[in-house]
Amino acid sequence: MTTAHPPRPQVASDIPAVPLTTEGYSVLHQMMRLRRSAWRALPSTDKSLIAKEAKEALSPMEKNSAGQSALYSLIGHKGDLMLIHFRNSFADLNQAELILANLRLSDYLEPTTSYLSIIELGLYESTLKIYKELTDQGIEPHSDQWKAEIECKLNRHKEAMHPRLFPEIPASRYVCFYPMDRRRGEEKNWYTLPIEERARQMNEHGLVGRRYAGEVKQIITGSIGFDDWEWGVDLFADDPLVFKKLIYEMRFDEVSAVYALFGQFYVGVRVAAASLEKLLNGELPK
Repeated sequence: MTTAHPPRPQVASDIPAVPLTTEGYSVLHQMMRLRRSAWRALPSTDKSLIAKEAKEALSPMEKNSAGQSALYSLIGHKGDLMLIHFRNSFADLNQAELILANLRLSDYLEPTTSYLSIIELGLYESTLKIYKELTDQGIEPHSDQWKAEIECKLNRHKEAMHPRLFPEIPASRYVCFYPMDRRRGEEKNWYTLPIEERARQMNEHGLVGRRYAGEVKQIITGSIGFDDWEWGVDLFADDPLVFKKLIYEMRFDEVSAVYALFGQFYVGVRVAAASLEKLLNGELPK
């Protein structure tokens, strides 16, 4: 005689719509304009002393093992300088901001904008696998057991992905930064799509980026709840033409063509802190 097995527990709720993410460094972009008329009016000895003080503050930040900073000379009217800071926490970002604000150089810099975010890996494909595994086990979404299982899996993923979550700022000569949203309009709304469809589109989107591996380094940061847009994107390359080619090709993906909204683009040239005085005096170091 066979023994009947008890029926598998049924999950009462639908699986969550929100994809799982893992987070790494906190990130701050600072864009500034140099008050050139005031700077030019300074005696050369004062300019040298001010630049030296700023260089001595920035140089250790470039080499900081717990998150670096990098200086860029912006191209165009949106500012003259951009600083990118990677740190372990928002408090550490604020400390870096305060150090710079207390330099004499800050008297000659006018902030034009800033962007606060955190390095994020979106896990659409893994999310579907994890949710299916947990629901197959009869674990109720959002229950304490559900949350504990997910936290355990995310911790393992974070450990495996540590180099991507806590990277060095690439040493590439050029950077391109832009913020972006997913559309929430009357006709098209990314957030009403089923999670399976969003996962499919994001997978196709990612295939384009992988074709440019070796030419460009991409770092995605999440900013929902932190700033005016939902994500920030940093692209690093030695040839800026790759920014145009990559972004143009991605525009033909369904996820970008239908659901993407883009903010302002900022393109800059990397400048070592040691060369700050030359940059302030109108010379772009080689």
